[in-house]
Amino acid sequence: MNHSPKPLLYLCSLLALICAALTHAEQSKPFNVLFIISDDLTPTALSCYGNTVCKTPNIDTLAETGTLFTRAYCQGTYCGPSRASFMSGYYPHATGSLGYKNPRPQIGDRAMWSEHFKDNGYYAARVSKIFHMGVPGGIEEGGHGADDEASWTERFNSPGPEWTAPGTGETLEGNPDGTLPVKGGNTFVVVEADGDDMVHSDGKTAAKAVELIGKHKDEPFFIAVGFVRPHVPFVAPREYYDDYLPYSDMVLPEKRDDDWDDIPKPGINYKTSVNMKMDIRRQKKAVGGYYASVAFMDRQVGKVLDALKESGQEDNTIVIFTSDHGYHLGEHDFWAKVSLLDQSSGVPLIIRVPGQEPAVCHSLTELLDLYPTVAKLCGLPAQDRLQGKDISPVFENPEYTVRDTAFSVAPMRKGFLLRTDDWAYIQYEEDASGGIELFDINKDPDQYTNLALNPEYAPQVETFKARMVAKLEAVRDNDL
Repeated sequence: MNHSPKPLLYLCSLLALICAALTHAEQSKPFNVLFIISDDLTPTALSCYGNTVCKTPNIDTLAETGTLFTRAYCQGTYCGPSRASFMSGYYPHATGSLGYKNPRPQIGDRAMWSEHFKDNGYYAARVSKIFHMGVPGGIEEGGHGADDEASWTERFNSPGPEWTAPGTGETLEGNPDGTLPVKGGNTFVVVEADGDDMVHSDGKTAAKAVELIGKHKDEPFFIAVGFVRPHVPFVAPREYYDDYLPYSDMVLPEKRDDDWDDIPKPGINYKTSVNMKMDIRRQKKAVGGYYASVAFMDRQVGKVLDALKESGQEDNTIVIFTSDHGYHLGEHDFWAKVSLLDQSSGVPLIIRVPGQEPAVCHSLTELLDLYPTVAKLCGLPAQDRLQGKDISPVFENPEYTVRDTAFSVAPMRKGFLLRTDDWAYIQYEEDASGGIELFDINKDPDQYTNLALNPEYAPQVETFKARMVAKLEAVRDNDL
């Protein structure tokens, strides 16, 4: 009997071709996008950015496997203008989105970030806060806030009890005699809450994100997950406070008696230890409550990342983690956001791109760069109208220089920031009539000494004034 090997060889070759075709098909599948954003998160609260007290193991793991950006800046130092900017692809003054309204009237039929993906065949979902949404009020109500319906295939809200959560609470702000009850609004309140993660908005947000990843793993997806912590009120289940007790162990930033003497009035933040009437005990408790809220949020991030891994899509998904702006935790006796100093204008930014080695990038970058960059990485049509920059070369070469200057605004204070490698220049009013701040970052990284009125630095001030005029002209030179 003739036992020719040809049929067997033919079968093996055919199987090899089929396997190769399947592998190619899998590799050519468009990248998914998982965009995770925290609310009011300063980079300095994360251990991957050097914090030695606050525990953020899940975000740290993402940083260890992705690219960590050490000098990323928001384009607006409070929620509304920042979110409208990176979602629309325009600076706040280009669209006039300087407050809390949706930018759609200015954008018209131009695609927002997630909408561009939706228009190109992606399932696009929002879970909780991506565009502006009031916290705590909007979370208690469970409404859409200033969301943009056209940007999403589906959208989901995550109502929670916020400051009314059962537990042990204290109002820290405006309560020097301790007589005020726990109260809502944009108020510094700490609540060590009863119950588990699912009592709260962020626990529900993580659960919905996990569900959506599993449900849509077989199609291209853009899933945006918006966590509201550590935005006030500082509310988390009791277990997350264990690492930050007693509050008296919390360490506050350096305090200088003359710190505000050389700062123009608009440069004094809207929340300070003085006007909030917070003594040292309350300030330390605010830091501990903030850290507990960050730890709670980090755990929810971990649940979402675990679900991505379990879905089999981890190696085909771009993961982004950031915040809408930074946050003061007592630096210069300032608290919260709005200021244009680094603590408020700087943001954490971690991007993990499949197939790219972990890295650290020290180039100046802006949140505005996310839209064009992620669209490029996913092979979507380019849009020259966008005001951000494609920073994708960073993932091949982390020493790539994205920008020589970052630009941010504080509309509440009519403030404008130009941040370079060596200088932070801030002016109030477009003609600088509200005052100027200039900091030598190499000699004064914590921004304590304002050089703007020092005659020796008059040339730098005049140069930055001219650059600001040019920047504002360029920002407003758009096709809207």
